Amino acid sequence: MKLIIDIGNTRIKAAIFEQKSRVNSYSFETVEELKKKAIFKGHKITHCMVATVVTETEELMRYLQPFVKPVLFTSQTPLPIKNLYKSPATLGSDRLLAAVGANAKYRDTNLLVIDVGTCVKYNFVNHKNEFIGGGISPGLQMRFTAVHFQTSRLPFVSPDDNYNQLVGTNTNESILSGIQYGIIAEVDGVIDQYRSLYNNLTVVLTGGDFNFFAKRLKNSIFADQFLILKGLNEILDTVINE
Repeated sequence: MKLIIDIGNTRIKAAIFEQKSRVNSYSFETVEELKKKAIFKGHKITHCMVATVVTETEELMRYLQPFVKPVLFTSQTPLPIKNLYKSPATLGSDRLLAAVGANAKYRDTNLLVIDVGTCVKYNFVNHKNEFIGGGISPGLQMRFTAVHFQTSRLPFVSPDDNYNQLVGTNTNESILSGIQYGIIAEVDGVIDQYRSLYNNLTVVLTGGDFNFFAKRLKNSIFADQFLILKGLNEILDTVINE
């Protein structure tokens, strides 16, 4: 069995895989919370890979060492796809992992992978299974935070999954309408632009806010909340088989 851990900007996600099958999955706010879960009990874990978009990994790596030798994912780690990004050392691991996870299921096709989390990340893999790049824009929560903290009088408003009015009739509703309809229009618009450039485009959605987007986008998409973990599992298999 393999233990996969992804340290994101806001949460730590982990999963146990038996070959390609996900056996269990977990979500934690801190390393201490992960340690208390005692994931290793009841699972014979032989391999482990850790990916992170932050720099603080020492505590987690020290915790893992007595149980299994963890492999830290870096820009030098072998991949099952070709990475043509011009600055691979600056490419966020979450972007590449989502692309690898989607490509494992939809190979030999033009693929747009959209990760809707802290930021909205657009990742493009072409029909030759080559990662090209994409785009990054502020995520849903980040936009609400910016509207409040970058102005002197606008209130802080939280996303509202039940709000569906285009015309806001007060300031709170106007912020909800502007941000929520705006970000959906952005994502749909980007998908339309990719489809105008690439034939037979498959679109896959993942990330912490994927439920919010999946039921609102007009474009046809596939959704998979475990895409990054699956991508990391594919990469660990590549490392093991080298």
